[in-house]
Amino acid sequence: MRLLFLAVLRRHTGNAVTARRVRSHLEAAGHDCVLRDALDFDSPSEVARLVQADGVEAALALHLYRGGRLLQGLAVPFGIIFGGTDLNEDVNQEDKRHVMGRVLEEARFAVAFTEAMRETAHRQWPHIQGKVFVQGQGIITTPNADLNWNEFLQRLDIIPSIDRLYVFILVCGLRPVKDPLYLLDAFSEWHQEEPGVYLVIVGPEVDPVFTREVKAKVQRSTGVRLLPEMPQEDLHAAVRSSFALVNSSVSEGMSAAILEAMDLEVPVLARNIPGNAAVVQHGVTGLLFANPQEFLQLAKRLVAEPAWKKELVANGKAYVGQCHSWRGEQDTYQRLVQRLQEA
Repeated sequence: MRLLFLAVLRRHTGNAVTARRVRSHLEAAGHDCVLRDALDFDSPSEVARLVQADGVEAALALHLYRGGRLLQGLAVPFGIIFGGTDLNEDVNQEDKRHVMGRVLEEARFAVAFTEAMRETAHRQWPHIQGKVFVQGQGIITTPNADLNWNEFLQRLDIIPSIDRLYVFILVCGLRPVKDPLYLLDAFSEWHQEEPGVYLVIVGPEVDPVFTREVKAKVQRSTGVRLLPEMPQEDLHAAVRSSFALVNSSVSEGMSAAILEAMDLEVPVLARNIPGNAAVVQHGVTGLLFANPQEFLQLAKRLVAEPAWKKELVANGKAYVGQCHSWRGEQDTYQRLVQRLQEA
């Protein structure tokens, strides 16, 4: 079947990564999946013309507002994948919430990454009961076995042999919504007390103006290092060798970095926002903090209690295996698209 798949495909965004992963699942089942950037279209009529001209038989959209609104009135059946910010943010704007509700009325199905997201959708639009399926992002980690951790630290001007070395990694594109500066003062203060504590921020320079602000602040901060984007295999290896992964975002749909850290058996400390709380069960699969002071309390306890760290890691690994299986995700999307084929 020839499928049109609409998603916002800006580089270094979770939606772009998710869209390409789902496309690979569908192509593995033999479907012809045409992935297009939702930002290339201004109205549903433009998409309708493409569908007619290109022989499209069904459609998918990632993000209920950004992609889904473009499928309204489409002559072929379609499904929706919630993006995260549609349920966490866009739903708070009445005009967008109204549009999204109308899209869901037409959609044959919708996919939520977590049970919490499905519950949110049901509260907002009670008429869609039975349309929403839950399928977590499929996770596969591929750490580079050849990455030398000691050399990696030396490149960052961190002495590998330092006593009581604790490297925390924050993986994010440098843009305001990821808020990589949120914990810098707290880390600098902790580093002055405990010289072996470091925060390493790794990610691409997405917002040039904000990137300059981050670089300037990092240069003034002790115990903080900044690295550009790394190959995925190297990044996974670095995360696996670190003490813990940190997420300080203002908003998240579903953080792949958090799930990958769990799979790599590394503890997670994440800012307590809806997207993070949907995948991190505080004190069970990871830790949630509301402010920098609470972060320090939890991080210091994690350092002091190795048995607690081990328990969190084991629970996180089990959670990813149960709810974020690559094969499970593939089976779900292939089964749901079959519904469109039978429509």
